[in-house]
Amino acid sequence: MPQNPDGMTGTRGSYSPAAGSFEAEMLALIPMLRRYSRSLSRSDADGEDLLQDCVEKALANKRQWRGTGLKSWAYTIMTNLYRNRYRAEKRHPSESLEGHETIAVADTLSDTLENDRLHGALALLPPDMRAVLMLVTVEGYSYQEAAETLAIPLGTVMSRLSRARETLRQQLAADNIIPLRRPR
Repeated sequence: MPQNPDGMTGTRGSYSPAAGSFEAEMLALIPMLRRYSRSLSRSDADGEDLLQDCVEKALANKRQWRGTGLKSWAYTIMTNLYRNRYRAEKRHPSESLEGHETIAVADTLSDTLENDRLHGALALLPPDMRAVLMLVTVEGYSYQEAAETLAIPLGTVMSRLSRARETLRQQLAADNIIPLRRPR
């Protein structure tokens, strides 16, 4: 297949990223970036916006990429975009015009109640703790990689991860308590 200067191959009108190209590697990262963006933003819609902005920024700045660690580079871009939005939202809070989301998402866990409890507990975590937890436990980053991605010291990663796990454990344990009424 002929390759054009942008690293795309294909016939006229049906270009796709060439294997091994920057675009192809970014395309392969999208499922992981989507999961991370949704965990940061606590919303599917906001997560998709964050994902789109991240991919757009990465593609626009691909000349700044040094050729190694594309995954870490993309996660760093997303983390920084989220932090900037979070700060802006704190300075200028806005209210959603929609009362709730109407798009149903299929649960991946067999127990929907358990899935809801886990999502609720994750949503209660502070953003910094949630970001570390998601990078290390879900995305499989090492502590050092998470520290570099979030631009924080290694000890801070370990501390936030420990506090996040403990907070989740307590939250999920507290939700298991069902008060029983005494029979009359």
